[in-house]
Amino acid sequence: MSETNNLIHASSPYLLQHAHNPVNWYEWGIEALEKAKVEHKLILVSIGYSACHWCHVMERESFENYEVAEVMNRHFICIKVDREERPDIDQIYMYAIQLMTGSGGWPLNCICLPDQRPIYGGTYFRKNDWINILENVAALWANEPDKAIQYAERLTSGIKDSEKIIPAVTAAEYTHEHLTEIIDPWKRHFDIGYGGYNRAPKFPLPNNWVFLLRYGFLKDDESVFTAVCHTLEEMSRGGIYDQIGGGFARYSVDDKWHVPHFEKMLYDNAQLISLYAEAYQCTGFDSFKQTVIETINWVFDEMTSADGLFYSALDADSEGVEGKFYIWDKAEFDQVLGEDAQLIGAYYNITEEGNWEEEQTNILRKTISDDDLLAEFDMEAEVLSDKVKLAKAKLLAVRSKRIRPGLDDKCLTAWNGMMIKALADAAEVLNHKPYYEKASTAANFILNHLKSENGGLYRNYKNGKASITGFLDDYAFFIEALIALYEADFDEKWLEEAKSLTDYVITNFTDADSPMFFYTSAEGEELIARKHEVMDNVIPASNSTMAQNLKKLGLLFDVEQYADKAAEMLAAVHPKIKSYGSAYSNWAIQLLNEIYGINEIAITGLESDVVKLALSGHYIPNKITLGGTKSNLPLLKGKQSNETKVYICRNKVCQLPVNTVEDALEYLQ
Repeated sequence: MSETNNLIHASSPYLLQHAHNPVNWYEWGIEALEKAKVEHKLILVSIGYSACHWCHVMERESFENYEVAEVMNRHFICIKVDREERPDIDQIYMYAIQLMTGSGGWPLNCICLPDQRPIYGGTYFRKNDWINILENVAALWANEPDKAIQYAERLTSGIKDSEKIIPAVTAAEYTHEHLTEIIDPWKRHFDIGYGGYNRAPKFPLPNNWVFLLRYGFLKDDESVFTAVCHTLEEMSRGGIYDQIGGGFARYSVDDKWHVPHFEKMLYDNAQLISLYAEAYQCTGFDSFKQTVIETINWVFDEMTSADGLFYSALDADSEGVEGKFYIWDKAEFDQVLGEDAQLIGAYYNITEEGNWEEEQTNILRKTISDDDLLAEFDMEAEVLSDKVKLAKAKLLAVRSKRIRPGLDDKCLTAWNGMMIKALADAAEVLNHKPYYEKASTAANFILNHLKSENGGLYRNYKNGKASITGFLDDYAFFIEALIALYEADFDEKWLEEAKSLTDYVITNFTDADSPMFFYTSAEGEELIARKHEVMDNVIPASNSTMAQNLKKLGLLFDVEQYADKAAEMLAAVHPKIKSYGSAYSNWAIQLLNEIYGINEIAITGLESDVVKLALSGHYIPNKITLGGTKSNLPLLKGKQSNETKVYICRNKVCQLPVNTVEDALEYLQ
């Protein structure tokens, strides 16, 4: 076994991958940061994550190379950071790189002064370029330290001033025109042919489609609604979706959803389960339901820990080759499927020369409609369905014997929150209790093992240990999950926990100079800047999610302070949404709720479960549901009785109670 460096004791699988590098890596922490100050050495912060393909390439080319390691060790205190464990550090240095180079990404390599302020950086570097940069920056620090300090001062002030959100002077009166001015420029980017947006690479961006689905439905905008359904159909037919194992890859490199970047992330799949479940509830399309079920099965089979928490990611690579686990050459495919090879080969676009030209292999995807296939092979739909099921099972059995991609088995509170919500959503829409049970198991584990003595959350859990103070996204997504669990079972303990965590956020994350919450807790480690996370990306921003939580909890508990804070946050961001709707889609959902109102549906009585089940068969995107036989919630006060009743309230006005879902729906027209 080769010698190890300080990363050998890390909890992150990504850091552990670097524990045998000849680079004298440290984890981010007091030891390394103090060492830099004492030795007056520059800090080299290298940030990545375990499913990042180019991170592995740079490790092979540079960090495993003794010549490179010698230069790094001589001039720098080298710190490795897992961006998923420490997004607070990643946020700061990513912004520094964007200021310096105009773009960012991972691996992210940033050289800093001994006091952590950045002076130079970039993303992936080839070995010789990397050595040159290291030697040049080290020479600058040795010979012209004042110049380096000037760079640092300029960059650090740029980082601190970025994304400043100031309070709105007056609260806006929101109108339908506000939605139109967001949607009209957004529509121009739709790819009518293949779904998604007319660009490559293509990311699923689930939150965008949640907003557009709800907008298309509520506004009765057929062009938007069609674009959403078409996108979901195309994604689930493409190579970005694992046709035999379930689950989505992070993005496709082309504009046809064909060739994925093969890593699978928990956060993408959690959001996509919620999206497809909602789309199924809205449309009744069986293919959407199938995508939900297959993706959840994949999560249970490959991404669930013995404790019931959910792992972070699967790598793109196996045996050092990207996608090797997932691809097929025609000979092996035909051998596995025997007499059905021709039919299933046509079903999954398998060709002799390979549909992935670079590799002369095939990525399973659907390019022919079932109807065309049935006509070509002259068979009944039921026969095709049975043959596809059998083929999937055979292919999966063979694939499972291959060397698997690396698993990132750390569990993150934020991403688990998304998965808990997804399972609660799917349990409701599909009326499948085991999904709810898995969701409540994970939530209870977090409440019992990832809460600190002062009532806050930890971010991470691995090998029985939680070590990192939670960030705003950990609170935002876990609070959202707790609200979803309450709506699934009407157990008010979930809401009490959500309220107490919300109060913790208000106490520890509030920025006196901005309506937005800081990303880091006042009780966390002090870095060179405290940032806000405002724009929605592949994951919605923690501030937009928190604003929606505050709105819902404000209604459920009748707490004016929560509702006012949510309104203040939206008002401050509102002017930005129309310029780039896709980057503010979660804020746009809040705007939609303001314009259409939130239906508060209270169900009481002994048969509230029956009514709730009937209600879940109807698509009402702008609602909160509450109920049960005993309650402390203001909206349910005075409404308890054995007789089953449904109350619809909106904007502090309640309609007369009714006895059936059909009558209740009349109020929602």
